Amino acid sequence: MTQKYSGQLALQQRALPSYRVPFFDLLAQSCESMSLFAGQARAVEMIADGSQLLTLAPRASAGVTNYYPARNLHIFSGSVYFCYQRGFIRWLEETNPDALIVEANPRYLATPAAARWMHKRGKKVIGWGLGAPKQSAVWRNFIHPFDAMISYSQRGAEEYAALGFPREKIFVAHNSVSAKPMLNVERLTFNVQPTLLFVGRLQARKRVDSLLKACAELESNPRLMIVGDGPERAALESLAKEVYPSAEFIGAKHGAELKPYFEQADLFVLPGTGGLAVQEAMSYGLPVIVAKGDGTQDDLVREGNGWQIQPEKYDALVSTIKNALSNRARLREMGKESFRIVAEEINIQKMVSVFINTLHSLI
Repeated sequence: MTQKYSGQLALQQRALPSYRVPFFDLLAQSCESMSLFAGQARAVEMIADGSQLLTLAPRASAGVTNYYPARNLHIFSGSVYFCYQRGFIRWLEETNPDALIVEANPRYLATPAAARWMHKRGKKVIGWGLGAPKQSAVWRNFIHPFDAMISYSQRGAEEYAALGFPREKIFVAHNSVSAKPMLNVERLTFNVQPTLLFVGRLQARKRVDSLLKACAELESNPRLMIVGDGPERAALESLAKEVYPSAEFIGAKHGAELKPYFEQADLFVLPGTGGLAVQEAMSYGLPVIVAKGDGTQDDLVREGNGWQIQPEKYDALVSTIKNALSNRARLREMGKESFRIVAEEINIQKMVSVFINTLHSLI
């Protein structure tokens, strides 16, 4: 077991999505005390706020989170979006932390001043992020003052190193939203009619339309379960009537409500970018097909447990599903490997361990 961090930890987030709450609560249990500073996302982002789900306390104490709401000022949008978080320095003055972990994103304009505040008092600052794909001077200047970096993925770690950040100060905490599964799951049988599952928000970038069209090309005529809701649902249901009428639109399900759908599936398919359900699908012993994204999928989905495809390559989606369903015995072995990965390598317990080890490295 990783030794607890004995200091006061402060952690900044632009917003507090509900899926991060289990991680933050577990991290708080691994610190002497912890305070969290986060604001509200823009309405257009449709991010479920998790502040009401935290294990809260009036002041930071062992095993609980002291939540301090930021006042986010959203500036512009799209490629020129910036966010200024009011109250950042006041929060630091009130909590006087020993270490600060911030989102490593130069679009967050209050972060440099907070880092200077910490360093002026001899305290440590750690960046946490996806990586720096643009490799620009803006990114280099932004991350240079940090005392350590935590990357979501190995690809992100390489991007930080390419900007000149010392490799020995870069740590990889594989992006995770699920706890280590408690029960071993082994699928001994498959459905006579193969069953494909999609779980996620129904929006254009998820490319569920491509999944519907792909199923229509399969001789195996798979059962397709689409779990989720969103702005594209009506259009997708209309498309399904034309190209794949048997597709089942389940609607939005969360938590324990998802269990029967994962248990019924033979293969999990995420044809577009984003998506947090991949790891949960793996915890049910499912092989997976996912679109390549920001690098977090690289560590999670490998040859042994699934396939990564380019999100814009429709032909690759069709051929990969055909390939996956052509060998049931192989699918069963890949499902076993999916479970092993999330049980042993990528889960929030492992993620917390990396965060605590990073803090200890700076003491």
